[in-house]
Amino acid sequence: MEAFTLSRKEMSVLLLSLTGNGERKPLRILQEAWTKFHQEEVQKGLSLSAFLSTDIPPILQKIIKGTRVRGLSLADIAALGHLIEYSTLSVTTMQNWVKRDFKEYLGSPREGKKYSVNQAALLFIIDDLKAVLDFESIRQLFRILFLKPERDDDDLVEPAELYYGYAELFEDLKTSPALQAQGIAERSAYKEYSWKTDRTISGFLEKRLDRLTHLTRSQRDAVQNMLMIAAISVQTCYYQSLARQYFNAALFLDF
Repeated sequence: MEAFTLSRKEMSVLLLSLTGNGERKPLRILQEAWTKFHQEEVQKGLSLSAFLSTDIPPILQKIIKGTRVRGLSLADIAALGHLIEYSTLSVTTMQNWVKRDFKEYLGSPREGKKYSVNQAALLFIIDDLKAVLDFESIRQLFRILFLKPERDDDDLVEPAELYYGYAELFEDLKTSPALQAQGIAERSAYKEYSWKTDRTISGFLEKRLDRLTHLTRSQRDAVQNMLMIAAISVQTCYYQSLARQYFNAALFLDF
């Protein structure tokens, strides 16, 4: 069976739609993500056979049926995590984070016996950040962004919105050849590169930070730094995944 795959941007949009804050319905987001990889089959009228060969985890089946998702179990979150490119999230790992490493920020399930969308987003964020940072460093960043862990109303930005912000930044920079070329040209003009002087990246960040009108300048800087750290972490996840693929190929093709 073919795996159902989502980019981080698609997953972040899906999470926001589950909270009721998205512009599109969850089903529509999944349809667009699936069609992206099956355009030829759709054009040839082979959509049914292509979809039947796609592995659809139970949590996606609920969404497809239109069932309202009020909360997510760790198994649900792990299943969603497996759909994300370059992700290695597991239930066991998340249990350790919830019970020990990030207990103060994740806390107990907030939707009955299940976790909220923001808690799920926070788990995805931790999974990305651990590619470049140790747990204590991640907790230090969380103290800056989420202030008092026991409260949600003082967060500089909600976890689901933060996840969307850096996922969008990463995807836009990755998929825009014009921006990549512009960024390379600008970087070559400086002996010592700084993203703060890179108009390509800083322009993207400013556009996203314009939404956070309630923040002070220093708070906006904190969110901006977090977006950069997280976007770079995702890039690191990609290279780690690519290295694992080549390693497995080296072992498997040794005959």
